[in-house]
Amino acid sequence: GDGQAEIGTYDLTYPRYGSPRAGVAVTIFVAESFSLDARVKADPGKHPESDVFPVMKLNLIQDFQTGVYDYNEQTSSFLALASLGHQAGGYLTKVSFSSQEWCGHSWAQWLAQPQGLQYTGHSYFDGEADASRLLTIPAGGITEEQLLFWARGMAEPKLQPGEERSVPFRRSLQHERHSHREAAWVTAKLSRGATTTKTSVPAGQFEAETWRAELPDGLVFTFVVEQAKPHRILEWSSSDGERAVLVKSDRLKYWQMNQPGGEGALSRLGLKKRAPRTP
Repeated sequence: GDGQAEIGTYDLTYPRYGSPRAGVAVTIFVAESFSLDARVKADPGKHPESDVFPVMKLNLIQDFQTGVYDYNEQTSSFLALASLGHQAGGYLTKVSFSSQEWCGHSWAQWLAQPQGLQYTGHSYFDGEADASRLLTIPAGGITEEQLLFWARGMAEPKLQPGEERSVPFRRSLQHERHSHREAAWVTAKLSRGATTTKTSVPAGQFEAETWRAELPDGLVFTFVVEQAKPHRILEWSSSDGERAVLVKSDRLKYWQMNQPGGEGALSRLGLKKRAPRTP
């Protein structure tokens, strides 16, 4: 809420086509004012106050190589920080996902509506080209995209140290695209560790908590979180092989750094300027 974004860079391992793939993940957390009607960032003075509520936006960028070609994927998730109309605070109001790779590109989103999640999707795969449907959502249900907010204490369900909670749960739009299957609602067991441990990552050594989400099929998501504010995600992993480890983080008004010379800030994030061309 201070007019800056928190940017974190991670060494990424992502399982694709039966093998672990090395890559880079970037998280961009930034608070915005959001329009409930338009479901986009509300420009100042453009919407009535009754239509605007605060959100925390997370842009999650994941780039990884698969043989001769690479994947460039982004998930944008918008967490309502206050209630407005049918939108409850502490839950996602919108998620969109896009994937670009040499075979083609795909895009999907859902919006939280009073009746459920309004889904729209487009893909280059036969049988998945264009889709629009209303997805039911059980009371208190969350989707996988909410976990990175939840583990930082921003989202429901709020847990005390040592507490567990079972909630309806749905896999992510990214998982749906990669698996080519519509996700089903299951019951996930969410837990927050009772104690802290010292954790070392490339970004440094931290006192950390562990948060977990366990699914009925045995899949486990684990989040190692900085105990002190701002509760950065030091590492996340899943038992199917995905893992991301924090390299660096900083607070930047990155949208003001798009002119020549702005790339100098990349070193603050452990990143390098894009190479001009591979010989």
